[in-house]
Amino acid sequence: MRRFPWVLTVLTVAALALLIALGTWQVRRLAWKEGLIAAADAAAAAPPAPLAEVLAGPAPEFRRVVADCPGLASAPYVELQSIDEGRAGSRLVSLCVFDPSRPPILVDRGFVADTVSARPPVGRAEAPTRIEGVLREPGGPSPLTPGPADGRFFARDAEAMAEALGRDGPVQPLTLFATVSSNPDWAALEPSAPPAAFSNNHLGYAMTWFGLAIVLLGFYIALLRRRLKG
Repeated sequence: MRRFPWVLTVLTVAALALLIALGTWQVRRLAWKEGLIAAADAAAAAPPAPLAEVLAGPAPEFRRVVADCPGLASAPYVELQSIDEGRAGSRLVSLCVFDPSRPPILVDRGFVADTVSARPPVGRAEAPTRIEGVLREPGGPSPLTPGPADGRFFARDAEAMAEALGRDGPVQPLTLFATVSSNPDWAALEPSAPPAAFSNNHLGYAMTWFGLAIVLLGFYIALLRRRLKG
């Protein structure tokens, strides 16, 4: 009978511990992701609330809000290159000063297809525009994203957009995606909020790690039996 393979056993135990730990971590991630999805669904199902009230509370992302934005219908905007249902175009982004004591918020007013050359008027009107929408994290540009050119952006860079709109100071970390048009008389502007898309592959990842652990254990047992039998 050959000697017991201690080195192989130690390596196998270490590998099994790592695979099981990775599988367990993915199971925990699955529970966390399901909770996040449920919270997002609950927030989206809640009735619209005043923007200032929602921002002051916990977990404002995905909440539906209403806000009065002075002059939004004729406010300056920057254009964000975008694709909507296979159509190339731009999303118009303006600033909303919903409360003079708070930093303003960027408002994504909606999508305009590239086939439309006209744009909403820009002026100095101060009449408040009541807007309804959804709060979302805007994300940010990647290192490979080109910078803005001729007032057109290629990624949601909140600070750069605010600066281009004349804001010298902080803005809210969330973006308000309008679901009601700021310019109802201008049909080319299509307000919409992006769907809450969560990748939830953690169960598959967990099964992969646990499956590898089972395969490794079976291989070790077969090798051990063969070695001990000589």
